[in-house]
Amino acid sequence: MKKLLLCIALVAFAQANPIWENEDLSPEVPSNDEDWALIPDGDGAMHMVNLNEEEGATPFFNANQVIFRLFTRRNPTAGQVLTLNNAGSVSNSQFRTAHPTRFIIHGWNNNGGSGVNVNIRDAYLRRGEFNVIVVDWGAGAQTINYAAARNNINIVGPRVAQMVDFLNTQGMGFGSVSVIGHSLGGHTAGIAGKRVTRGRLAAVVALDPALPLFSIDRPAERVAPGDANFVEVMHTNAGLLGFDLPIGLADYYPNWGRTQPGCGTDVTGNCAHGRAWLFFGESINSGPGFVSRQCRNYNDILNQNCVSSGPNRRMSGEPLATAARGVFWLPTNGNAPFARGSVV
Repeated sequence: MKKLLLCIALVAFAQANPIWENEDLSPEVPSNDEDWALIPDGDGAMHMVNLNEEEGATPFFNANQVIFRLFTRRNPTAGQVLTLNNAGSVSNSQFRTAHPTRFIIHGWNNNGGSGVNVNIRDAYLRRGEFNVIVVDWGAGAQTINYAAARNNINIVGPRVAQMVDFLNTQGMGFGSVSVIGHSLGGHTAGIAGKRVTRGRLAAVVALDPALPLFSIDRPAERVAPGDANFVEVMHTNAGLLGFDLPIGLADYYPNWGRTQPGCGTDVTGNCAHGRAWLFFGESINSGPGFVSRQCRNYNDILNQNCVSSGPNRRMSGEPLATAARGVFWLPTNGNAPFARGSVV
């Protein structure tokens, strides 16, 4: 009970203090309380997590347990498994090299059938002809040990890179590939971009990439600006569950990036954290679009005073606004449709 009360107090403190300012971007907790915190998984279930646990990957989880399921307009709900280095699994599938390819990577305690994957998959297939590949790493993500799941992305990211390289040998061009991930999946997408060997990803999109157990001074372990030709990062629960500082080529902070309208008090941050993939899914087919204003720097976000310093840009969408560089702010509606199409 003591740890639970401490945890609730910590979350309330984080809500009252937008950004944790110590060097490792995590709140200081008395050592005898072992840095416990409540963290929701991708489905909203809350878990007590010991942020001091520096354990390795989940026992028995290995790269062969990462499943790649292909969805296209010809098989929109029945995924076809693509197997690394198995050319037949590609040639006998609905994969088309002439169509753009989108990888989707879920976060902690999710799997291939979780909402983030279904939402974004369906949005792309409504938009047009895409090879949508859902990366199911549920065998390594569905664990009560957040620290182990966090470390498992070091298995998943390179495996995604291997699949990208393999599909390139089957005729897929790197210029058509974007990798999109939410929470832990956002950092996994960045790791995949670092590890491809036959080319360079067109884009990486990190949707509120996770904050716990990640640090600004360890870019090799997280999503970073050089992971693809274009790296977009969306921040919807900055400083609590999501990374706060800009870590992409273009960093978007809807509603100043910390809390989101329509989420109520949202003490745990779960609602705001999940808004990232809802915004992204909507953006793919949005008429008005999520139009944003370029700010001078990150301090404008902290001060909630975005002074225009460049052209307005559209957050996310299809195609991505790959010319965007810098820090951006935009308002949204509190309920779907979230896009306003204007920053006024």
